[in-house]
Amino acid sequence: MYATHAPEPKYATTASRPMSGRFRVDVVPERDVVRVCPAGELDLATVDVVREHVEELVASGFGHLVADLRAVTFLDSTGLRLMIELNASSSADGWRFAIIPGPAAVQRAFELSGLHAVLPFVAPHAS
Repeated sequence: MYATHAPEPKYATTASRPMSGRFRVDVVPERDVVRVCPAGELDLATVDVVREHVEELVASGFGHLVADLRAVTFLDSTGLRLMIELNASSSADGWRFAIIPGPAAVQRAFELSGLHAVLPFVAPHAS
């Protein structure tokens, strides 16, 4: 894994862009999917970083993206809204989107909001 400060156009290896000491986004390309892996608190201060990664990847031609929430430590309503927006965008623009569930505290936000039943959650190996 290496850190970048400018967009990485090829995503040939795992890329990470640190934002602060507590949040980063790793990009992990796999066979036919690329995982976007936020680590830390996904909230009002950090959702735009994740959104930018996804927009860059879709613009680069990636057609199957997975938000891997396993390293997210906190998720607020803006993080929930981002997942709703990404799901809607994927449907409207013809790319596939899925979510790997986060820790129990993160999943609780999805459960309390009822979004766990409508968003495309997948097991880590099924992405």
